[in-house]
Amino acid sequence: MAPRLSAHPNEIYDNLAVDARIAQAAKEATSPTDLRAETVKILQAAQVDGRAAIAAAFAAAPFDAAAMTASYTYLTDGMVKSALAVSTEYLHPAPKNAPPLSVIGVGGYGRGEMAPFSDVDLLFLVPGKITPWASSIIEAMLYILWDLKLKVGHATRTISDCVHLATEDYTIQTALLEHRYVCGDTELAEKLDATLKRDLFSGSGHDFIEAKLEERDNRHLRQGQRYVVEPNVKEGKGGLRDLQSLFWIAKYIHGAEHSADLVAAGVFRSDEYETFKEAENFLWAVRGHLHLLTKRATEQLTFDMQVSVAEAMGYEDRDGRRAVEVFMQAYFRHATVVGDLTRIFLTKLEDMHVKSEPLLERLFRRKPKIKAGYRVVHNRIALEDEAAFLSDPLNLLRLFEEALRTGMLIHPDAMRTVKANLHLITDAVRTTPEAQRIFLDLLLKHGNPERALRRMNELGMLAAFIPEFEPIVAMMQFNMYHSYTVDEHTIQTIANLARIEKNELEEELPVASSILARGVNRKVLYVALLLHDIGKGRKEDHSILGAQIARKVAPRLGLKQDEVDTVEWLVRYHLLMSDMAQKRDIADPRTVRDFAKAVETVKRLDLLCVLTVCDIRGVGPDTWNNWKAVLIRGLYRQTERALETGLEDLNRTNRGAEAKKTLRAALPDWPKKALKAETARHYDPYWQGMHVTAHVAFANLLRDIEPDELRIDLHPDEDRDATRACFVMSDHHGIFSRLAGALALVGANVVDARSYTSKDGYITDAFWIQDSEGNAYEASKLPRLRQMIEKTLRGEVIARDALKSRDKVKKREKAFRVPTSITFDNDGSEIYTIIEVDTRDRPGLLYDLARALASANVYIANAVIATYGEQVVDTFYVKDMFGLKYYSESKQRTLEKRLREAILEGVARADT
Repeated sequence: MAPRLSAHPNEIYDNLAVDARIAQAAKEATSPTDLRAETVKILQAAQVDGRAAIAAAFAAAPFDAAAMTASYTYLTDGMVKSALAVSTEYLHPAPKNAPPLSVIGVGGYGRGEMAPFSDVDLLFLVPGKITPWASSIIEAMLYILWDLKLKVGHATRTISDCVHLATEDYTIQTALLEHRYVCGDTELAEKLDATLKRDLFSGSGHDFIEAKLEERDNRHLRQGQRYVVEPNVKEGKGGLRDLQSLFWIAKYIHGAEHSADLVAAGVFRSDEYETFKEAENFLWAVRGHLHLLTKRATEQLTFDMQVSVAEAMGYEDRDGRRAVEVFMQAYFRHATVVGDLTRIFLTKLEDMHVKSEPLLERLFRRKPKIKAGYRVVHNRIALEDEAAFLSDPLNLLRLFEEALRTGMLIHPDAMRTVKANLHLITDAVRTTPEAQRIFLDLLLKHGNPERALRRMNELGMLAAFIPEFEPIVAMMQFNMYHSYTVDEHTIQTIANLARIEKNELEEELPVASSILARGVNRKVLYVALLLHDIGKGRKEDHSILGAQIARKVAPRLGLKQDEVDTVEWLVRYHLLMSDMAQKRDIADPRTVRDFAKAVETVKRLDLLCVLTVCDIRGVGPDTWNNWKAVLIRGLYRQTERALETGLEDLNRTNRGAEAKKTLRAALPDWPKKALKAETARHYDPYWQGMHVTAHVAFANLLRDIEPDELRIDLHPDEDRDATRACFVMSDHHGIFSRLAGALALVGANVVDARSYTSKDGYITDAFWIQDSEGNAYEASKLPRLRQMIEKTLRGEVIARDALKSRDKVKKREKAFRVPTSITFDNDGSEIYTIIEVDTRDRPGLLYDLARALASANVYIANAVIATYGEQVVDTFYVKDMFGLKYYSESKQRTLEKRLREAILEGVARADT
């Protein structure tokens, strides 16, 4: 049956009309060169019209991928046929007894599935040694096709060449598996078909299957898992190549000509085949739109293209979620389905064809004792009797418990049974004590909750048991901060907790490890992590909504009322510690006091600390770093001490006296007079705001300084993954912004900054900076860093002008919406107003904001910078020129206006 096209065949490519125009051109041409040039013009016009017709039809039916791929194949066939016709009829007419020549499509073109800019893979089939005439025909055809800007892959071979080369090379073998006659000699093409079936594709296919599976594994290693946020539609896990690999193997083993044949072969059930077709159609549609939007063979679904493809496919904003997020959730769900189908398919191959070792998961050689009702097939847990298994719905849960207990994989047939019977998990089943026990044991008992949760999630069991979990399955968070979908992030956080419990991260996470070693309510912690993001994807604040959901779900999981209350509190405030540590000055006593009042008890502090660490680590592979570790650790220790000894320990006087005492101990060789002068020259905030190592650096910089002198100390602080840059000079207006500009010019990312003026008129500014990789600067780069900073401070480089070229937002990042929010807080610090600016990140942002504040005579005491992908929160601790807070609403509005103008000016620079 001919494939359905997206438009009338003549709209796509009118062979008769094209041939007539070429015939007329042949009459008028004065030379073969003229005829070829005129032929290319005719074919180019037909190609433009055909592409336009297909694109218009695809835009009108953006999910009709089958018609789209068939139409581009039809258009390509037409051009290839015309190229052969003009070559054989006009450019190089065949001599007498000319040997036959057949043009065969191979690979994707042979399969008849082409995206708008797919390669055209051609096999020129000849009966024996290539003749000069055949060589001329092939050369003429290729030049015409190349002039049409088609990306043509080609080979000229005999039938015996094909068999011989394919035997040695599985790539060639795969391409020939999907060969298709296009034009030329039919008898030769039929002979190729018969020979390949007899001599190449008649064996068991064991080696071919092994090669395809190894190729697939290597491809997944290159492309990453299916949860990567910018997936490759063709090569990525759960992508088109996985589906194609299934079909290649099926065609080899079963002789399947169409994917529908997989049902007749007993590989898929009819409902699974429908799922296969849906996934295939969706992925082809995405690929087609990607090609059309970029006007080239693009396979990577980058952030900017995700927005464009979502729009092209007709997705719309819904329930507080952007259209692109709805689209990407559909994408990841289809990718998960492809993984399920792959597993089912490969296991069927083992059952039906492989008598030696199984093709997958050869690791599990041992045969542990399994419980009644199960049996072991190819080292996987299978069901003895499906009807008996389904007689008790709790068996759907027990299967995962048995797999975790034995360490064995679940047989795909058993998975199919689970997936087909999720409706048996009713409210009555969910609330039985046995169901609660099994589920909590999966989390708490067997030491590998990640494995159970991921398999349950992929099969839909997790959402069946906790229906509130279903909306976040495959939900993408459209930003550069989160590396995983919400459900995968949740599982990653639990995997991190399990690793900490096994003492695998003791050196990296000493505080969290010690908390768990002392003992916490594990049930509360695991359930809180499972539910902490369950409210995402709605219009409401996900922490508030999540807490409301947790209050309903936690009792259903068998938690007592006091445990439910704690889970609810943890979900409601799961971002509190992270926000306090990263967006506030933890050296300010008020920060710790407010946080201590919020958590109330050390027990809650312990739980929140571990949850916070797991949450941050679960965001992505490189999200957790030493800087965040130092902040979380510092906030935890100070708060623990305050809760145990009383909040009065946090007052400034106590801290100042302690800091001075520590400095004296750190400078044993200094004369008493010099030490006394140093400890007397600074105001109280200076002593509480920095570690003794910074106090020592400033003491050395200030010693014997001249009034107009600039002194700089750059010191790698490897414990924090940052370089500490200390500056000392006479105080003058706007110095903070100039320092920020100088650092931006050398590409330094500021993560923290503190500015103090001494009693004798010197500025002591400390910036903690990282390179573009989020690390401390290498020692070899520090001299250049110092040189550029000095030049900028001397006015030799104007930061505002020099930063223009660096402020540009990358194309793939423009798709993100980052609204600007500016808030004023007069309660979070005893002596400063806290201004929090939440906006899009860019290299010169801190400089622009600091300059805007300086122009309004705002004194910046310190700045805390928290970056979340493309979003940044710059927090400034400020006073006015009289040393007072900004209580006046009119003054706050004026400052907000200046800050917004500075942001917009930077955005305008970035766009030009």
